[in-house]
Amino acid sequence: MKKIASFTIDHTRLEPGVYVSRKDTTPSGDVITTFDIRMTRPNRESALSPEALHAMEHLAATYLRNNPEWASRVVYWGPMGCCTGNYLLINGDLQSRDILPLMRDTMEFVAGYEGEIPGASAHDCGNYTFMDLEAARLAARRYLDETLYCPEESNLNYPA
Repeated sequence: MKKIASFTIDHTRLEPGVYVSRKDTTPSGDVITTFDIRMTRPNRESALSPEALHAMEHLAATYLRNNPEWASRVVYWGPMGCCTGNYLLINGDLQSRDILPLMRDTMEFVAGYEGEIPGASAHDCGNYTFMDLEAARLAARRYLDETLYCPEESNLNYPA
């Protein structure tokens, strides 16, 4: 079987960043850009806990789908199985720099969030107790401070 494109990226050199993972064209001609929102150095530092990623998923998805500028274009936000970041799918032919302000705003929302996590109830979520708000906040703050506030080309383009 042919290896999919995301498995050809050299994860031993991958830094936290905002990467264009792929672009797909729908039958109607729309372009969907998939972003790799990489928050840790794969295989070189600890992954995020699934509980932190679950809390972040609820918060970021809520923020993104309520953002006046981007809500109508957001297709999906969700965690990577390897727990080193998230995927963001947006309708449009976009580059990493195009969404940096959006990612900063999203992570600032997560980092500063206090209160009940949206959708964290038995009625609204299939595993509502499986969340760690404090770990999500800390991960978002670190990502902001170490990557999003001062991105370099190595944080925006996959290693060659």
